[in-house]
Formats: sequence, structure tokens, C-alpha cells
Amino acid sequence: MPRRLCPRDGGRVIEVEELTKRYGATTAVDGLTFTVRPGHVTGFLGPNGAGKSTTLRMILGLNTPTSGTVVVDGVPFRGRARGLRHVGALLDAHDVHGGRSARAHLSALAHSNGLPRRRVDEVLAEVGLTAAARRRVGGFSLGMKQRLGIAGALLGDPPVLLFDEPLNGLDPEGVLWVRGLFRRLAGEGRTVLVSSHLMGEMEHTAHQLIVIGRGELIATQSLAEFAARGSRQAVTVRTPDPAGLTSALTAAGATVRHEDDGSCTVTGLGAERVGELAHRHRVPLHELTTRAASLEEAFMGLTADSVEYGSRGAR
Repeated sequence: MPRRLCPRDGGRVIEVEELTKRYGATTAVDGLTFTVRPGHVTGFLGPNGAGKSTTLRMILGLNTPTSGTVVVDGVPFRGRARGLRHVGALLDAHDVHGGRSARAHLSALAHSNGLPRRRVDEVLAEVGLTAAARRRVGGFSLGMKQRLGIAGALLGDPPVLLFDEPLNGLDPEGVLWVRGLFRRLAGEGRTVLVSSHLMGEMEHTAHQLIVIGRGELIATQSLAEFAARGSRQAVTVRTPDPAGLTSALTAAGATVRHEDDGSCTVTGLGAERVGELAHRHRVPLHELTTRAASLEEAFMGLTADSVEYGSRGAR
């Protein structure tokens, strides 16, 4: 089972400095600088094509930067022997020999990294695959392959963990399990970096965020700070007279959007002012609620200029 790191074990920091990767005329990563610290889950967010996977591969030494540096605990990962003891990673759940069993796959990883064989059964139990240990991986669902990939990342009981889109293919129970696992690993003092495009899930999982677009850094801050950057408070209103309310509010400079559920979303005016105007124009209100923007709304607002690039660039 994963251990709780003591202070001398912990403190493994990922440091990225002016990291750049070009493929011919395409710049996948452009001067990225950020730090990932232990003790909390850090979400690595960006539109498709923003350069997230390329960055993770450079952290692991699988891709060579065009320029810039990336180190884990002060040392390039490529220079570490028996790497699974230092960094565990899940980059592609499909990157497994389909003819091998789950136990054989993990046993090969354990042997190549000088890890005790008991760790294989421990991580299989940790991810809920004990009953499927002898089954060939080629017959696994995507969710089961994700669990196997997470088992591989945990095999060396490392202080640093990287996950690229780990929630793909998981059922709701699996998503809840992963959410709890990541938070527990961070609580043990590990450095946990999770790349994902699922904004709603990161809202429930991450403590810190690193957001990139077009290969460039957009933000590195707490979840709450990032959401506040892109948020505009909106007011949700329900009324039996939406036309009358819209007329009164737009005349006062508000924007009113009529939702499919019959409510109205008002921006540009606070709830108190909306209530005053409704009363003045004799428009009855059945609901008047202030709502802050979600993480997804903040993300979409701040990365809107990066989406088109995503269809062209490398991910």
C-alpha cells in the first residue's frame, strides 16, 4: 500500500523553466515556466492542442526540449535509474501489450525497476483489479485499462505522480474513486499533477491549477483564484412574465438570456437591482439567485483564443 511520506522523503518539486518544443514550423510548447509542489493536487488544463501531453513527455524525458529545462527534485528525470521509484506516470492507457495479463504487465515493470514482486498484488488491490489480474489486457474496457495504468504509476510508491486524462472511460464510481485517490496521495505529501480537459471534474479534484493555451502559460494559481479571474456574477431569475422583465432590465443596461428550463440569466446588474426593477415594473418574481461563474465558464472565457489553435497544433 502507498506510504505516507515523511518530510525528508517529500518536497519533490517539478520545476519547468522557459520550456519550448517545436516540431518544424509548429510550436507545441512556448516558453512555459511553472512549479508543481507537493501536498496538493495540481490540475494541468488547456484546450486540445495546447501542449499538455508534450509538456508531460518532456518532464519524463520522453521528448527532448528545443530549449529550456525541466527537473524533478533538481534533477532531469531521464538521468534517474529505476525511474518508477521517483516518478510514476500514466500517459496512455492503451499503451499496454494486449496479450499480457495485468499481473504479467506489472511484474515486468517491477522487475525492470528493481521493485519487490509483492508490490504487484498490492497495487492490483489498490485499483480494484485483483479479480482480473490473470485476464489479458486486450479484453479490458478503457476504464479497466485506466485502472491498470494507475496501478503502474503507483508501483514504485513514488513521491511524484503524473496523470494524463486519467478519467477517460471511467464510470461514476470510478471517477469518485480516482478523485479520492488523488486527494489521498497529495495528503500523503506527494506531488500530483493531473492533465485533463474535464473542467467540472477538476473543480472537484484539484487544489491548484496550471492553465496553458497555444503552448503558453495563461495562469498558475489556486482553483478559487482562477475561477474568480474569469467570473462574472450572474443572476438567475424565474418569472411568469419574462417579456416584461426582459424589457425592464435591458432598458437599464442588463443582458438577459432565456434558458431552456424557463429561467432567465441576467448579467450586468446585481440581484438587488434586478429585484428593485422588477418591483417597480410590477413583474412578479418566483426566483432571484446570484450565481458565480463555474470553473468551466472561467476556463472557456480565458482560453477562447486558444481553441482554434488546438485543432492545428500538437497535443
